[in-house]
Amino acid sequence: MQRHHFGLAALSASVLLASLLLAGCGAPATTGADATADSPARRYGKIEFRPCTLTTVGASANVEAQCATLQVPEDRAHPDGRRIGLRIAWLESGDGGSGHPDPVFFLAGGPGQAASEVAVIVDAALRQVRRQRDVFLIDQRGTGGSNPLSCLGADGKDLPMDEDAAPTEAAMRDYAQRCAASLQGRADARFYTTAEAIADLDAVRQALGVDTLNLVGGSYGTRVAQRYAIAYPQHTRSLVIDGVVPNDLVVGGEFAKTFDNAITLQSAQCRKDEACSKRFPVDTREQLRSVAATLRTAPVTVDYRDPGTNAPRQDVLTPDSVVGLAFAFSYVPEYSSLLPLVLDEAAQGRYAPLASLVRGATRSMDFQINRGMQWSVICSEDAPRYQPPAENDDALFGAEAARAFFAACPVWPHQPAAATLTAPLKSDLPVLLLSGELDPVTPPRYAEQVLKGLPNGRSLVARGQGHGTLTAGCMPRLLGQFIDTTDAKALDASCLDTLSYVPAFTSFNGWTP
Repeated sequence: MQRHHFGLAALSASVLLASLLLAGCGAPATTGADATADSPARRYGKIEFRPCTLTTVGASANVEAQCATLQVPEDRAHPDGRRIGLRIAWLESGDGGSGHPDPVFFLAGGPGQAASEVAVIVDAALRQVRRQRDVFLIDQRGTGGSNPLSCLGADGKDLPMDEDAAPTEAAMRDYAQRCAASLQGRADARFYTTAEAIADLDAVRQALGVDTLNLVGGSYGTRVAQRYAIAYPQHTRSLVIDGVVPNDLVVGGEFAKTFDNAITLQSAQCRKDEACSKRFPVDTREQLRSVAATLRTAPVTVDYRDPGTNAPRQDVLTPDSVVGLAFAFSYVPEYSSLLPLVLDEAAQGRYAPLASLVRGATRSMDFQINRGMQWSVICSEDAPRYQPPAENDDALFGAEAARAFFAACPVWPHQPAAATLTAPLKSDLPVLLLSGELDPVTPPRYAEQVLKGLPNGRSLVARGQGHGTLTAGCMPRLLGQFIDTTDAKALDASCLDTLSYVPAFTSFNGWTP
């Protein structure tokens, strides 16, 4: 039987997944089958594409696409130096390429997620858009097929983290230092930032031979979209930003506050539901605090079965792992609906369901975010601006959560981003801003903040939704209408009123009908 130590760092992949990835809708990672050299080629502008299939691990769906690689300088100040390939996936319009000349660029979240790795979600979200427009997924440099900043060992395999070691900031810094060393000869991590990414996007635009773009960004991708629109307004036709990140936001700096607000909203929904309030008389937020306090006093050794292998395991469950799980689950209402039940079980001394979920979250999230690329962004753009808040004993997350988020930065190669990059987007461009009512990291108030500089913008809040709303209810139809007309204020969004809250599980058989 294996015995391990759970903690916040053990859940860091799922916590950082939150860092803003569009797959807040809970989809697993996607892998792409690269085109073969003998496949028939098609040209779009100066780029030669070949057929490829984008498939999602664990799902039956796949997306047929055309794939290509565009070479760009790693360091644009030295164009004769190392060049890196940007992986591009082209999802053709339904009209066979005779549609509008202004395609859609989809920008993934993270930071650290590859756009091609959410192809199935994008295809569903933009199905109406694709009737008339091509959609391009460009893996941001450092992710997916664009010279990923993968942490590799001497054997060329993924550099493992020690599951048996207590999760500490020092352990994370040590891992980051070893990861940075493994990049020697492959990449200079200083040049994998948002500023470089938007220059890459414009290089792709030029190579495709198109004049204007429609940008659709999710979470961190909303930062990329806004900054592209500021740098290249003449080449931007419209923006859709889902899970809005204001340009001056320190990513990771407000997680404690936004998560606390989200879990409070979730608790309030339980109080309003007769079956939930009767089954769980203790408020979800208070139950989470109580379970975490119990584990803080005495971490519990739990025997359970690994949800991935069904093998028996024995793990030490800590308060950080429980709060981390609640944070990760709060991205997705279907997952957070389990929290009242598993917390109630834990409060009664039955920790196996909780341990199983922690283990499952750690396993499933670890491969979805490129840590190296994420560190390049946050260490350059966010860590230098982070100011620790005053200690709040009532907060579910303490200051240690943000310290863990930025723990790699003292040893990770980076250079501070220009202060001007925090300037808000102020533009007459048509912009549709989307938020989930229960989003634990990019709440609706962020969209309202950005909307102040957008006279032709409109903010929509999806009731009962978490982080990522592009596929919620009638949203795909609204996206198609907006990108077609670019008139956000004229949209009839009343169809979103049909969205409802996911009821809490009152037993492991589901919720009360």
